[in-house]
This record gives sequence, structure tokens and C-alpha cells, in this order.
Amino acid sequence: MTETAQSPAEGWLERHGDALYAFALRRLCDPVTAEDLVQETLLAAWRSRAAFRSESTERTWLIGILKHKCIDEIRRQQRAAVVDAMGDDDVESQVFRTNGRWREPPLAWGGDLLRQLENDAFMNAVGHCLDNVPAAQRASFVMRELYDQDITVTSERLGVSQNNLYVLLHRARLRLRRCLEKSGFVVEKRQ
Repeated sequence: MTETAQSPAEGWLERHGDALYAFALRRLCDPVTAEDLVQETLLAAWRSRAAFRSESTERTWLIGILKHKCIDEIRRQQRAAVVDAMGDDDVESQVFRTNGRWREPPLAWGGDLLRQLENDAFMNAVGHCLDNVPAAQRASFVMRELYDQDITVTSERLGVSQNNLYVLLHRARLRLRRCLEKSGFVVEKRQ
């Protein structure tokens, strides 16, 4: 039998696997994800091996591919974190019944709202209540309601879609209303 010539790509894992894994692990701090990205990198390199022009070393070329894979993974994790921050909030089930109606209808604040906003005690209560609102919801509320940012600008700065921003705002408002009512900022009760 005659031996076939071995492709340079066949030894990539042996020659560069440890360096690629160390590179990914330093950036992601997750051994399983680092291994997966090394495999994805080698597969992507194999598919585009004809495009490799030897202008750099194999390792530099492979690390360049891996770098992009790591960036994509970090972006995916950030998006997932935003969705998780929105999804783990059960404030709606606390405030609404399964049929969508209020468990306890909101109480009227009454009086001149502008005068209440100027009241130091009210603003202190708002600040205290905002401290207990999840970060993504708090940021959306502060940017939109306190700094009067446009929906488009706010969603871009937070890196969420406008629909996700509306969900964040809705949940922030519900939390703030409940907290403010518990803090005594209610003038009259609905009947």
C-alpha cells in the first residue's frame, strides 16, 4: 500500500489545539464552551482551508478565526443575560390574576402629581424603590422616564429591541407602583 500525503490541516489539533484552547479559556472562563469553540474553529478553518494564503502562520490564522468565534459567543451570552433578566421576573404573576385582571387594583395617587414629584420624601421613596428594581428594568425606566430619552435611543443604548424595552418599562412601572403604594404614597382608595 502506498501512503497518501497528509494534509497540513490534519495535524492542526495536535499542533495548535492547546494554544487555541488556552486562548478561548482565558476569554470565556468556561472549559466546555472553550472546547466547543476550538472544535468550531477547526471546522470553520477546514471548510475555508483553500482561502489560507500562508501570509501568516497557521496558528495566527486559526487564532484569528477563534477570536471571532469568542466575540460571537460573548455577544450571545450578553443577549441571553438581557433576556434572562427580563424573563426571571414574576412581578406580573404577583400583580395580575391568570385571567389578566389586577389582583389588587392600583390605588389612585390623587393630588397634583407635579407637587408630589417635587416633594423630597417622594423622590427619596422613588430612589429607594428603584434600588430594588432589576438593573435592566431600572436602566430602561431611568433613561425613558427620568431623562426623557426617546424609545429608539433608549433601546439602542441598552442593546435591546423596542419591544423588549416596552416589557422592561412595563415591569419597572409595576414594581415602582407597588413599592410606592407600600411606602404610603396613596391618597385615596378606589371603591
